[in-house]
Amino acid sequence: MPANPNKFVWYELMTSDVDAAEAFYKSVVGWNSEPWGGPDMRYIIIKAGETGVAGMMATPKEAEGMKPAWVGYIYADNVDAATEGVRKGGGKVLREPDDIPDVGRFSVVADPQGAVFMLITPKGEEGAPVPPMTPGHIGWHELMATEWETAFYFYSNQFGWTKDEPMDMGPMGVYQLFRTGGDNAVGGMMTKPAQIEAPYWLYYFNVEDIDKATERALENKGQVIMGPMQVPGGSWVCQCIDPQGALFALVGARK
Repeated sequence: MPANPNKFVWYELMTSDVDAAEAFYKSVVGWNSEPWGGPDMRYIIIKAGETGVAGMMATPKEAEGMKPAWVGYIYADNVDAATEGVRKGGGKVLREPDDIPDVGRFSVVADPQGAVFMLITPKGEEGAPVPPMTPGHIGWHELMATEWETAFYFYSNQFGWTKDEPMDMGPMGVYQLFRTGGDNAVGGMMTKPAQIEAPYWLYYFNVEDIDKATERALENKGQVIMGPMQVPGGSWVCQCIDPQGALFALVGARK
């Protein structure tokens, strides 16, 4: 069991071109990779050093037509019970609980406003915790919600998440930091601007140098849609789109 149950424990990119995505993120973030699985499904394990942090796979047939996207897995003691909890809490179950041999049991769900995430009860022990901002790991989790207060109530009720500091963003409203356990905030929620069509989760990948990582994203045919810009605490962030169309973000120092 993780030290902080009900936290994000894995991340996955579903994309239209696994080879191109693998090369892109290895260049931009500095990840390593190795294949996993059998001949029926190509799956790439993404590593920060020797530690697995995420996976990549082709968009499955049942999700054909879905835009390439990163999704996060939230730990659950009992995936079946947690999935039913999401359903009873007004969310949607997009894929009922199922087993991945030697990996664990998972489901695909969405919160009541439509932001997609996954639930998993993994087999095996969690790796040792790493310091915040360790390069290659996921440093921040951001929910752009239809209305952040009711979204926070859902996640708090389902997973016991708690509020950290609120940040006044002026005309953009409140950016509410949250904790999934432990002493530090791991993400934030805010009400999305009207021009953003649907709620979504955005994941920030730690990099050593934000400017160099941003340059690598552009050099490898990614797009920068915001930043780099400094955020409270001193870090710099940049929001990007990979060549296949998946939204992601970078966080790091400016050197």
